[in-house]
Amino acid sequence: MPQWKPDQTFYPSPKMAMQAPREATAFVAVLDPVRATPDALAVLDVDPASKTYSQMVGRVDMPNPGDELHHFGWNACSSCLCPYSPHPHMERRYLIVPGMRSSRIHVIDTKPDPRRPKIVKVIEPQTVMQRTGYSRPHTSHCGPDGIYLNALGSPEGEGPGGIFIMDPETFDIRGRWELDRGPQHLAYDFWWHLGCDTMITSEWGTPNMYENGANPEMLLAGKYGHQLHVWDLRRRRHRQVLDLGPEQQMVLELRPAHDPAEAYGFVGVVTSLKDLSASVWLWYRDQNGEGDFKVRKVIEIPAEPADPELLPPALKAFKAVPPLVTDLNLSLDDRFLYVSCWGTGEFQQYDVSDPFSPKLTGSVKIGGIARRAPHPAKPGTPLNGAPQMVEISRDGRRAYVTNSLYSSWDDQFYPDGIRGWLTKVDVGDNSGMRLDPDFFLEFDGLRPHQVHLDGGDASSDSYCYPG
Repeated sequence: MPQWKPDQTFYPSPKMAMQAPREATAFVAVLDPVRATPDALAVLDVDPASKTYSQMVGRVDMPNPGDELHHFGWNACSSCLCPYSPHPHMERRYLIVPGMRSSRIHVIDTKPDPRRPKIVKVIEPQTVMQRTGYSRPHTSHCGPDGIYLNALGSPEGEGPGGIFIMDPETFDIRGRWELDRGPQHLAYDFWWHLGCDTMITSEWGTPNMYENGANPEMLLAGKYGHQLHVWDLRRRRHRQVLDLGPEQQMVLELRPAHDPAEAYGFVGVVTSLKDLSASVWLWYRDQNGEGDFKVRKVIEIPAEPADPELLPPALKAFKAVPPLVTDLNLSLDDRFLYVSCWGTGEFQQYDVSDPFSPKLTGSVKIGGIARRAPHPAKPGTPLNGAPQMVEISRDGRRAYVTNSLYSSWDDQFYPDGIRGWLTKVDVGDNSGMRLDPDFFLEFDGLRPHQVHLDGGDASSDSYCYPG
């Protein structure tokens, strides 16, 4: 039956979304690191009034082992309210869950009971590759005109990577998005500024460069991604390269301003070849809001000295732990930026009210390559892994954090084997953070990655109207 009224979880502006009811359910992609059993989508109870608060209350297993579930997204979101959207009456109901290693895509229905999601469609790798020329789908975003997914390479594991489109109602793959890719070859994340018809993409490496772990020779030679790409979103054509320099290796997660009247955003860089530091860069348009974009470094996080005996083989010679910034998230009011340092085990909060001059306002430590900081729920118990994927609630008061990056990289930097966990971080009234002592969930043999919340969150919605 058609959905005649707009979904009540769609909001014209981020300010209105911040006033939405609190989330009650979280969906988490979890993987089997040895690929012996199927990965799963776990359902968590995040309602503090519930008897099963902070517990896993549902789960749907994928049909095949070895998918490596990674990033996923909703079929529809607030972008459906854009004036030019052909789908204003869609429903935020289905999760699009790609397997990053298998290139298989799962469509999962969360209705009528979100604790019992079910798979309603599976798109096999051959179909993905034949219709797009791409493999290794990585991220899914709902757009005004369809479901956008990016892919990291070709069917052979080389480049280029790019973006393709799925029909938001039938879930059929329409085809490759780019009409003119220009010099773009490497791919990783993508997002957009709907208010100025602009898409931004970032770079990691081809599947052959990352699937078996970080390649030290290619890393030291500066072969991993170090550029951003600016695209004309409507015309589907490449417009501009923003090169951060080959010293800056692996330009990953993109977090654009949520306010559609603003044309800036933040991107994390995993490491610098100069000193193992990590950094956050700002892309922005000139003050007149027209013309080309520019980029500048606004946060630098240094490496921390460490006893080589506490380090994995790849880091022993450096006698230091790199921060390894592997995820960012921006609150819906564009005020606070959250930064995951997966190497050192630190989770940081910055006030970015002035995006050109971030100020560190909060920090918690848990896990880490050398630190192994415990959680308040398990005092005295060293934890491995570290803050990695982070999801922010609509009201900006809670952050959900997981500790697994990617199975082969997990094993490279944490050779004792990551023991999967997820925790919640509470945000203060004006700033600051603390680990929730009553919310710490461990996964038996599985590793959690991305989290999404029912009704939307800070990284699953785009808005077309200013607040």
